[in-house]
Amino acid sequence: MAKHKIAVIVGSNRKESINRKLAQALIALGRDTFDGEIVKIDDFPIYNQDDEQNLTDSVKRFKAAIAAADGVLFVTPEHSRSIPAVLKNAIDWGARPWGQNSWTGKVAAVTGTSGGAISTALAQQHLRQILGAQGVTLAGGEAYLLFKPELLDAKGEIADESTRKFLGGFLDSFVTLIDRLKK
Repeated sequence: MAKHKIAVIVGSNRKESINRKLAQALIALGRDTFDGEIVKIDDFPIYNQDDEQNLTDSVKRFKAAIAAADGVLFVTPEHSRSIPAVLKNAIDWGARPWGQNSWTGKVAAVTGTSGGAISTALAQQHLRQILGAQGVTLAGGEAYLLFKPELLDAKGEIADESTRKFLGGFLDSFVTLIDRLKK
């Protein structure tokens, strides 16, 4: 069976984003079952309906990457108890112009990490609500990770065996849902 193509969206535009590092580790962890690629979202203009008829090249590239993907993996931090503005902007551009919603029918999984005690639980909940309204089928399972420096090893991979097993199951559930819905 061919590997699935997964668009990975990191909800952070920080150079040293811990969520980008987690996304890269998840891509490495799932490499036997999917080809994951981080899709850039930090080069779009702020969404404005007036600009829908003249999409920038960055928005066109983004929409094409989502259209070509079998699934979308969101890896996001939490900002002010919600999703980051850069991520909301990407979701808005993906949903527009009217009749050209890139999200409809996509399968997605949501995770994230932060140094806080509840990790990214509220951002993930909010993101799931937004994506559901866009016609996305969400994979079950929750993956809230408290970030600690020892989460990743020197190669940038998940260091702890129990965490690697947990995240492997999370990714397997995501890919299984994609398989089920493609039949």
